[in-house]
Amino acid sequence: MTAVLLTNIGELTTNVGTPDDPCGTLHDAAVLVEGGRIGWVGPASRAAGHAGASRVDVGGRAVIPGFVDSHTHLVFGGDRADEFAARMAGQPYAAGGIRTTVTATRAASDDALRRRLAGFVAECRAQGTTTLEIKTGYGLTVHDEARLARLAAEVTPEVTYLGAHVVPAEYADRRAEYVELVCGDMLRAVAPHARWIDVFCETGAFTPDEARRVLEAGVRHGLVPRVHGNQLTPGEGVRLAVALGAASVDHCTYLTDDDVAALAASDTVATLLPGVEFCTRHPYPDARRLIDAGVRVALASDCNPGTSFTSSMPFVIALAVREMGMTVPEAVWAATAGGAAALRRDDIGRLAPGARADLVVLDAPSRTHLAYRPGVPLVHAVYAGGVSSG
Repeated sequence: MTAVLLTNIGELTTNVGTPDDPCGTLHDAAVLVEGGRIGWVGPASRAAGHAGASRVDVGGRAVIPGFVDSHTHLVFGGDRADEFAARMAGQPYAAGGIRTTVTATRAASDDALRRRLAGFVAECRAQGTTTLEIKTGYGLTVHDEARLARLAAEVTPEVTYLGAHVVPAEYADRRAEYVELVCGDMLRAVAPHARWIDVFCETGAFTPDEARRVLEAGVRHGLVPRVHGNQLTPGEGVRLAVALGAASVDHCTYLTDDDVAALAASDTVATLLPGVEFCTRHPYPDARRLIDAGVRVALASDCNPGTSFTSSMPFVIALAVREMGMTVPEAVWAATAGGAAALRRDDIGRLAPGARADLVVLDAPSRTHLAYRPGVPLVHAVYAGGVSSG
């Protein structure tokens, strides 16, 4: 693979920084890409030693690490536009709408789901996302959960088993049987395709005791826990996630002081999903409170057909800055290095020698424009593993 030197970078976000500048910002910088990895980072004035590399002059544009979207639900059939319209007219959100997507997903063929997934992946890449986590959770049978995991594994190693999304309609009066299925035959069928296990620990979904049982079963099969928690009401999701050493707890909208303290004392990342609040009109999470308490925060899209049908990480950043008290550097860090931490990855989310060459050239002079110009397509080029798509 030919070495490429990106030079004349106006503002470079490396995420190899200090407490005063966690983004590790360099100006008038250059980055050497070789063998799909970052080979060197430094001032453009010191790049003469890489004369053998093919040069790309980015014209003073800003460069950031590729976005790491650590929470998506991209394998599904149908959509729920009618539900969205009803919410905008004042109908409150409840988790039951998931069953509508389950019906459509079960009816879709593998080829139809694969084609749609490929479209979403291309959509994400065009907006600067280079790493995706994808959950199951719209099949809720042994066969369907296994095929969703298999299809997701075709496009990412970050596959999450979410059989405990909701209790499907056919088990409405047999909750215990469904939890047994999730912990048994369904788990055994999905585990070969997955890295993570997740559970929706929430009113209308799964109780804390049910959630603990599911997560502990996953751990016995070698999967690492994640938790949907504290989205709709205060609850035990955060404390359960911390107690089980979960990589992340996602949503975190309704938190007590004890929840925040538990997160701050743990390695569990709080993944915030402001696209959900935008689409459901629920209160936004208080990112400022979490960051000031010392909690590691990630941002993700939660792209799904019911509550956040957006794949745009720039839009998520703009919401986080406008609605959740984050500065632009904090939001960009959370959408890159924070997402990497939520996936327990140290090879992505930063631009340093040895890291994957996943980076985005913005059609803007600084990362601030991601929030300053919301809704404007600012991705000039994307390098994923050193390969350019722009």
